[in-house]
This record gives sequence, C-alpha cells and structure tokens, in this order.
Amino acid sequence: MLPDLTRRATLSLGGAMLTGAPGRPALAQDASKVLRFVPHANLTTLDPLWSSALVSYCAASMIWDRLYGLDDSLTPQPQMVQGHELSEDRLHWRFTLRDGLLWHDGSPVAARDCVASIARWAQKDGFGVRMASQMEEMRAIDDKRFEIRLKRPFPQMLFALGATACFMMPEQTAATPASASVTDYMGSGPFIFRKDEWVAGARALFERNPRYVSRQEAPQFWAGGRPVHLDRVEWHILPDPSTAASALQTGEVDWLERPLGDLLPVLRRRRDLKVEVLDPLGFWAEVRLNTAVPPFNNPKVAHAILPALQQSDFLQSLLGDQPEMMNGNCGIFLPGTPLANDAGMDLLTKPRDLELARRMLKESGYAGEPVVMLEASDLATSAAFSPVARQLFEQVGLKVDYQTADWGTVISRSNLPGGQGQWNCYATAWAGLWITNPAMHAHLYGTAANPRMTALRDAWFDAPDLPAQKSIAEQMQRQALEEPPVLPCGQYFTPQAYNTRLSGFVKGPTATFWNVRKT
Repeated sequence: MLPDLTRRATLSLGGAMLTGAPGRPALAQDASKVLRFVPHANLTTLDPLWSSALVSYCAASMIWDRLYGLDDSLTPQPQMVQGHELSEDRLHWRFTLRDGLLWHDGSPVAARDCVASIARWAQKDGFGVRMASQMEEMRAIDDKRFEIRLKRPFPQMLFALGATACFMMPEQTAATPASASVTDYMGSGPFIFRKDEWVAGARALFERNPRYVSRQEAPQFWAGGRPVHLDRVEWHILPDPSTAASALQTGEVDWLERPLGDLLPVLRRRRDLKVEVLDPLGFWAEVRLNTAVPPFNNPKVAHAILPALQQSDFLQSLLGDQPEMMNGNCGIFLPGTPLANDAGMDLLTKPRDLELARRMLKESGYAGEPVVMLEASDLATSAAFSPVARQLFEQVGLKVDYQTADWGTVISRSNLPGGQGQWNCYATAWAGLWITNPAMHAHLYGTAANPRMTALRDAWFDAPDLPAQKSIAEQMQRQALEEPPVLPCGQYFTPQAYNTRLSGFVKGPTATFWNVRKT
C-alpha cells in the first residue's frame, strides 16, 4: 500500500504561466492566513481505509482524528483519549475520551462513535482484522468511555489505534461498509473540509475548525498538540512538475510536497525558498515478485538475484548524485526503525558477485521462462527503477518480457488472483512507515501463501514486548531473503520545497498543516 506517486515530466522552467492558477484571496481575507499547497497526487477520496493512497491519509488527518498518535520514536501517545486502563490479564481495555471533543457541527464526540469507527476499521486493516479475531466484545459504557474485551492479549493495541487508518467518525458515517468509501466528511479534527468547493483533479479546500481543542503537548510526528494558525488551506492539483515549480517561484503557491528531483537545484538557488526533507522515514524501494507463477514460484530463482543486486543503482536512477538522500544498505524492515536488523544481510552487503548469481540461477532449475516485468510509465519510481531491474535480471540470465503501461493498469493486473494478470514483477516504492512492522508490510507475504512467513507474523502479533518482536523480525528477514517475495532496493528521502514565509512544520510521513505559520 501507499506507493510513492511522484510524476515526471519534461522540464520547462522558463517563465511558464500557471494554467488554471489558484485564485488570489478575497480582499477581506488575510493572505498570511491562507496557505496554498500542491500535493504530490490528485485527491480522489478522503477515506484512507478505502483508498491506500498517501494523499488520502494526508487529507484524512486534517479532518478526522485518532485515539492515539505516534511520536518521533513511533511510540503511541494519547490523542483523542484522556487515557486507558488495562486489566492484569491484559484482556480488558477501557478507554476514556478527553474533554472538548466536538464534531464539526458542534455535537459531542461520543464513545459509541468510537466503537462504530473501530468496528469499520477492523473489517479491512491488517491490525484491525487481527484484533477482531481475538475480540470477545466491544461496547460503549457511557458517553465518554468504551471498552474492548479480548479472548487473548493483543499487545499491539495502542500502536494499531495510532499508526493506521483508524480515524474516528460519527456513528452514522462509520456505518459505511469498509468496502465502500465514505461520502460524509464531517470529523472532529483541526480542519473542516469544504466539500461544496471540491473540484476533483483541480482543488480541495480546508478551513480552520474553530471548535477544535488542541492538546497542550508540543506537536511531534502524529502526536501532541495540533494548534492551527491558518484560516484556510487550499490544495491545488498541478500534475506538471514544471508548472508547479514555476508557481512556487512566482508566489502563486506556497508549498510543493514532492518537487521533481531535477528541479531541486533551481529551487535551492532561490533565497525566498527552502528545500527540506520533512518526512524522517522516507521511502522503501522494491521489486515486487509474483510468487504464484513461474519462475518466482521457485524461491531459488529470486534468491539467485540477490548476490548481483546493487541497491545504489536503483536509488541513483531516481535521485542522481545525492548520496545524502539515499541508503543503499536496506533490509526488509525500514532502517532506523525498531525492527530493522542485519539478519541474513550478507547476501546484500558483501561485494556484488555476478558470476555467483549466474551460477545460483543455473542451479535453481530456471528453465528460461519469460519474466513479464511491468513498468508504470506515469510513476517516477517505476520509470526510474524498472530499467535498472531489467538490466540486472538480464545480466543474471533471466529472459525479460518488458511491458510498459500506466500505474492503474499495473495495479489492476497485479491485483488479479494468481497468474491471471500475466505478470511476474514490477518496481515501485512505498512510504516508509508502512515498512516498519509485519502487519503493515503489504508485500512481505507474497502473492501465494507462505505458511512459514504467516506463522511468524502470527507470532509477532502475540509477542509481549519489543525484544520478542525484534527476535521474530530477524527470523522474518532471514525467511524473506531466503525465499524472496520482494527484492529490497534501498531507502530514499524526498525533499519538499516551500516559501520561507512558512515555518513550524511538524515532520512526519504525511504533510501536516497544524502548527504551520505564514508571515
């Protein structure tokens, strides 16, 4: 889930006029209270449980809120809740909502709303489905308290409620099945979505929620306070990177979430602009494999590629000569996060050995079957990584059938069961937070059932503490490198560009607009 959707385009900075330029604020509107933002992709829905697009998470975080939020160490902290109680046998959780929580229409947030929201989330999210399978009962005790009774302990409870798409919605909205997108965007978060002014593919507008009561702690990642210093945040969809960069330089917009890498030197030379990495986790690059059909249903074939794989080749194809923006020593779990480890990494870190890879492929029993490699031409990561993957595969001795399509077609084909989509692999990247643990790591289990990996995931869910989780993560990494469902291709970071009139950014995996000031 959550691929990097940066788009590439022909460069043209020479005074390009902004087609469909964002309108200027009305005379009565304080320009310092209006922020114009260019997201990395078009917003098609604000429901991140229905859509895995990162841009949907960003919008959802503005209008809805979670019970808990992650801090910089990825530790869950109370957000909508005042706190919780846990029974000695760890089977009975009781949560109490904090004071001051109101829906955008002024009605109070009630415990029954939270129960309905958690129930909807538990229909689809990996953490939620697991929790539901262990749940005996969930009910509202009164307007401010609710409880979850379990059949057996669920140590991941707080992380699950704070790190995923478990947003609290009004009870009637949460009644929408998880298989459908919600259409009522009333929340309790710091911003109100102006659905009446939403033009899909062009703009989306958010206004400050005057009823929002922020926590008093300092903002940090997705935790702490959410003070709002802006009256209005305007999202302008500008898919052409050159147009977006020109708009930033002329002051027509204030902030580009994902400027094209080739344009960064131009933007960095401007005194009125700043280029900075605001996502401390970055992205995780991969080649996803179809383990349901030949040749990758034979794990020895994918395993044979590893001695020749050079992660820096993939990263440089996207970023060029920016070593400070990349990490070419990356395993199955994101470097710098609690479950990252070195187990089995000698296959990736020792000197590259093409002859060894060729010998291993020959010994694997590979019979010369064509490898259908899909490239998404409209996805920057795929367009950059795919030629590198093709060259690597061919050098090792695989026969590659290289096919180009748009991202939507690639996803449609890869989502078909087994080999129906007629594909063997594709290259992409995923937002780093979703590569930090076994529950969110969507591609770790392959397209065909892997009982050993599934058993390890189950054990991780039941692990009582971090040391036990780390031990299981090491086993998972060894398993994933011995029988690869994906080929890890490194970690990289994407800077954002904004006008120096902006300050107060809260760093995290999605753009956040609370605490931001504009002078």
